[in-house]
Amino acid sequence: MTMINGFTTADADRLSDPEKRLIERRERLLGPAYRLFYERPLHTVRGEGVWLFDEQGRRYLDAYNNVASVGHCHPRVVEAIARQAACLNTHTRYLQEGILDYAEQLLATFPSHLQRVMFTCTGSEANDLALRIARHHTGGTGVIITRFAYHGVTGDISELSPSLGAGITLPPHVRTIRAPDAYRLGADQVAATLAADVRAAIADLRAAGIRPAALLVDGIFASDGVLPGPAGFLAEAVALARAEGLLYIADEVQSGFARTGERMWGFERHQVQPDIVTLGKPMGNGQPIAGIVGRVEVVDGFGRNMRYFNTFGGNPVSCAAGQAVLDIIRDEQLQQRSQELGDYLLAGLQHLQERHPLIGDVRGAGLFLGVELVTDRTTKNPAAAQTRRVVNAMRERGVLISAAGPLENILKIRPLLVFQREHADLLLEAVDGALEAVEEGGS
Repeated sequence: MTMINGFTTADADRLSDPEKRLIERRERLLGPAYRLFYERPLHTVRGEGVWLFDEQGRRYLDAYNNVASVGHCHPRVVEAIARQAACLNTHTRYLQEGILDYAEQLLATFPSHLQRVMFTCTGSEANDLALRIARHHTGGTGVIITRFAYHGVTGDISELSPSLGAGITLPPHVRTIRAPDAYRLGADQVAATLAADVRAAIADLRAAGIRPAALLVDGIFASDGVLPGPAGFLAEAVALARAEGLLYIADEVQSGFARTGERMWGFERHQVQPDIVTLGKPMGNGQPIAGIVGRVEVVDGFGRNMRYFNTFGGNPVSCAAGQAVLDIIRDEQLQQRSQELGDYLLAGLQHLQERHPLIGDVRGAGLFLGVELVTDRTTKNPAAAQTRRVVNAMRERGVLISAAGPLENILKIRPLLVFQREHADLLLEAVDGALEAVEEGGS
């Protein structure tokens, strides 16, 4: 993805000699495709709960990493992985109860019309599989996405991820639509605008002789700038797409597993019924596991005609990690905490908006929040340079967040689900201090 707050060679002069040597070694061994966060990259050596620790023992409050959402090195996840790894780890071509127990409990968190699950290793693979299923079911190839979407890094899916940068060329079978940006379009216009854009995209595909297959959008429009509301705005566009024969693929790789608070899954906030849901990132709290959940007739039609096997997808160790994550979300009431602490953070950020003219808009659902920075609240001119400085200033203050959006001006805040009120206060204090420093011309 576009590295709004990424390290560049121009930042190297401020680094220590050991840091420079580590980066040079990384570039020599891994090549130029990888990117590092922050002007001064973070050298992490340990994680515990909501904290990451660097090589000097300094701790950083992690308000960004959605993978370890139930806490870095959560003891129950670690124990589940170790216990299963010491017993058996193989693939899905043998009978095993663990994958079935996990599948039953995972499916129980979804609406009743979604009754099949297939496992992969990553969210990218899950979206790739969902696309294959959609094309098989509809007989079409056309896909509709938002203009700055991110859905993964496989060959087919990277072509549906324009946020990866200028090197991505959209193929002829893809159409993009405007993101549902209530701040710039107006909250009362979002639903109608989205539906009109979907209708136009379908017509354009058909005019080009391309049969549409799917509408693919993520539940929080994360790469488009964190666009959560108003709740329900997706319903009209989804209904239109399905009436036209398209499948609706709900990408829950970032917004799922209690992240948006009110419900377990981001799409549920919009009262819509997906045909396929894709999962990933926090599913195993760091152990690679992802998958798709779908309607019986959609998934079974694919399965009867197409053999599917993923060597590591659904392996016993990953399923044990996934089961532990579900248990922790339930036992520690993390969905409720996501909602309550998210509301607290949203109110705190809105209070900061009153004091800091850089803040143009504050938005969020549960523990997924976006703060849009502008140089002028009337013109809404994006404050991209200031956004980068704020993110880096917070890193220096010991709090980790990132940035997002096509205009590179949205603070992307995703606290771990195990945050407590004290951690939220530390986060708000860091945002306040970083904004004050940037507004005064410092860092």
